[in-house]
Amino acid sequence: MLEHLRLLSRYNQWMNDKLYNTVAQLPADALARDRGAFFGSVLGTLNHIMVADIIWLQRFSEHPSQHPALDEVRSMQKPLALTQTLLDDFTVLSEERRKLDITIINWCEQLDASDLNHKLAYRNMKGEAAVKKFASLMLHFFNHQTHHRGQATTLLSQQGLDVGVTDLVALITSE
Repeated sequence: MLEHLRLLSRYNQWMNDKLYNTVAQLPADALARDRGAFFGSVLGTLNHIMVADIIWLQRFSEHPSQHPALDEVRSMQKPLALTQTLLDDFTVLSEERRKLDITIINWCEQLDASDLNHKLAYRNMKGEAAVKKFASLMLHFFNHQTHHRGQATTLLSQQGLDVGVTDLVALITSE
């Protein structure tokens, strides 16, 4: 499981690099135009992914192991809503995305197999308490990113832009 999570962290970075490089081809008005997606625009979708990542990483930072890679995340302001626009400047959003992806990779490298069995207690965005297995929540974290990146690639495709290969299998080695 630990190696799979590390693979997903690298996949996350690889896909975000591909996605953001493709999005950079859009003019600002096309980036922010409401296209009827869950979060409206391409920019809204990218912001949602970042918001959710920060929320989950802040929850994960409460793990008893206190992984040092998440120190910076602990000090970030907590997003107030899943629809929140953290950054409306694409260049700044892109820079922050790259930093967050490095944090995710470093954090996954710091994880120990024993960390994965921890039961994480947290509150969802509605304030409801939950307790769930840490490893399963991490799988949700990576799956959520993939889900919404799929929406973003569809929005790009509708505008004639191709992100290219998006399959995890492209990063799976034979070792």
